[in-house]
Amino acid sequence: MKKSLLVRGLRQRWMISSVMPVILVLALIAILMSATIGSNYYSNAQDSLQAKAESGADYFNTYVLNSYSEYYRNAVTYTANFDAADRIELQFLDANGRIETTSRGAIPGTDPATPEIREVLESGEMRPFMGDDPITGEQILAVSSPLTFNGSVVGIMRYVTSTRLIERQVLISTVIIVGITALVVALMVISNLIFINNVVAPVAEVTEAAKRISGGSYGIQIQNRYSDEMGQLVDNINDMSLKISQSDKMQAEFISSVSHELRTPLTAISGWGETLLEDGGEDPEQLQRGLNIILKESYRLGNMVEELLEFSKIEDGRFTLQVEPMDLQAEFEDTIYTYRELFRQDGLSLSYVDGDELHTDPIVGDPQRIKQVLCNVLDNAAKHGGAGKKVTASFQREGSNYVIRIRDFGPGIPEAELPFVKQKFYKGSSKARGSGIGLAVCDEIVTRHGGTFTIGNAEGGGTVVTITLPIEGAEEEK
Repeated sequence: MKKSLLVRGLRQRWMISSVMPVILVLALIAILMSATIGSNYYSNAQDSLQAKAESGADYFNTYVLNSYSEYYRNAVTYTANFDAADRIELQFLDANGRIETTSRGAIPGTDPATPEIREVLESGEMRPFMGDDPITGEQILAVSSPLTFNGSVVGIMRYVTSTRLIERQVLISTVIIVGITALVVALMVISNLIFINNVVAPVAEVTEAAKRISGGSYGIQIQNRYSDEMGQLVDNINDMSLKISQSDKMQAEFISSVSHELRTPLTAISGWGETLLEDGGEDPEQLQRGLNIILKESYRLGNMVEELLEFSKIEDGRFTLQVEPMDLQAEFEDTIYTYRELFRQDGLSLSYVDGDELHTDPIVGDPQRIKQVLCNVLDNAAKHGGAGKKVTASFQREGSNYVIRIRDFGPGIPEAELPFVKQKFYKGSSKARGSGIGLAVCDEIVTRHGGTFTIGNAEGGGTVVTITLPIEGAEEEK
């Protein structure tokens, strides 16, 4: 219902704002054309009558007006042989304005009583008239031309025609113009309705889908039936909906996972705390074991809280670096030394390859952030690759960059999940503990140092993490 109302509203707005002005312009053009054509018809008819009257009057004034009898005889003959008598009435009037002879219609001796006759008698100049005939009431067009003898008006040659034929021609022309205008308007309306159905209706569909997405219906897809810009818009909306759905799902999983991850160490801490309180320290072995577990779980809980804080800083723009020249190889070897003993306690071996080279060229970075990345990657190697009982690490220089590779020999990452492992909240099919934001934070830190952070599956099994960081001044030297 909302979609149909939206389409109807868009259609009305489109018709009013785009189509109606064009229709009004076309109507105005039609009116002006009809008026112009009508005026031309009447003007041409009047010019034709004036030409006939001028020609006939010149003939009579030049050759006939020698005597009244000769004039009258020629007037009767002229009217009798008038070849346009079916359309035009030819009249000869005397000096008093009364009809002496006519080709048809009027009765000799009557006065036509139109105003142009008196004007011709008084001025001696040709005059037109268009209006109602005072005798018949018919709409007529008349032209009266003076007949002169010795400088005096002795008669009038008058041509009269009904305007019915002119009105008929004007009406036919007007009907044709109106018909053409109506056809153009109909075609324009039809084309605009087609346009509305092809553009406005899909926009309404996309708008409705966007409303549903904003209302929480994440993941809905619009059927794409278009191959133009509208198709691109639909694809973008569908992609946005899918990504929002994935993000919403990952966020929900993240909240659930973090709640579980926080609950586990808290449960262990509170449980062992109650146990030790009840025991009262009488069993030294149990006291030592409990304190170790409490410290280990507290450390894990602190790491998770730290990750959450780092993620919060990234999200609101408070994530910053305290950069300075640093010895990356020394920092990495210190981290290896620390984790080698921790791995040994968990039954894992950590081997390190440096190529027997000492790389003293510094990088510009934040030592604490870089250490955070290295620790996180080693933690993940032990957590996800512990089944392989082995982790290898290497440090080497490649061109103007230092490259660190850390590999485990676990089951690896499913190929379908590789493009998403660095996304926030993503945990995939892994059952290992974690918040799902550690790798996203690592990627952000390395990227801000101008390096790259990539994760892939190694040949022979397991996962390999590659960290590339630029060496200070290496590009200038190169």
